[in-house]
Amino acid sequence: MKIALIGYGKMGKAIEEIALAKGHEIVLKIDISNAHEFTQEHLSRADVAIEFTGPHSAFDNVMKCLAWGVPVVCGSTGWLDKWDEVKNYCEAQKGSLVYASNFSIGVNLFFEVNSFLARLMNKHPEYNVSMEEIHHTQKKDAPSGTAITLAEQVLQHIAAKKQWVNETSTDPEKLVIISERIDPAPGTHKIKYSSPIDDIEIIHTAHNRKGFAGGAVLAAEFAAGRKGIFGMKEVLGL
Repeated sequence: MKIALIGYGKMGKAIEEIALAKGHEIVLKIDISNAHEFTQEHLSRADVAIEFTGPHSAFDNVMKCLAWGVPVVCGSTGWLDKWDEVKNYCEAQKGSLVYASNFSIGVNLFFEVNSFLARLMNKHPEYNVSMEEIHHTQKKDAPSGTAITLAEQVLQHIAAKKQWVNETSTDPEKLVIISERIDPAPGTHKIKYSSPIDDIEIIHTAHNRKGFAGGAVLAAEFAAGRKGIFGMKEVLGL
């Protein structure tokens, strides 16, 4: 499979290492120094594009891939205010998009555990739920996309919580997410249920970027040749 890397920072390099080890070919690498090379002509050499940049550029990058008919895997977060526009355009173009707030296989299994636990805890209102996420200082968005996904799962199942907030709050209807930026920290997410009697806590801690990169390559293999909008649930068959 021929892959275009849109974003060639630490994550892009980790994806490259895994893709090459699996026998794939990197035919295009785009970062800020050669952004002018991100053209339809160059992208057309790829079977699939993997986009890991940032909130400021992800939307435009994804739209270009869809316009130029190349399946795209996007792991950038912080741009989902434009999700409906991308979704509608992808459907109109009969394109292929795999989006996930986190491509780590472990995190996606953690999502399933989080939903299951929240369903159980909804029957026990004496437990108050809160969240914490820790990332490296280069991460631009807060809370992380992964934390938002986890929070939305909790809100779906815990009737007492009506919205998440990225600040401390004593409002019982608000789900508090505390964000910390500490180096080095690939990513830690905690969901804690506290009562006067005891606490229940689930934690996912990434040790490095290989989990994210491996999942992104798996998603690229899934996206190539498919049409539609997918997430990691479809990629992993969850």
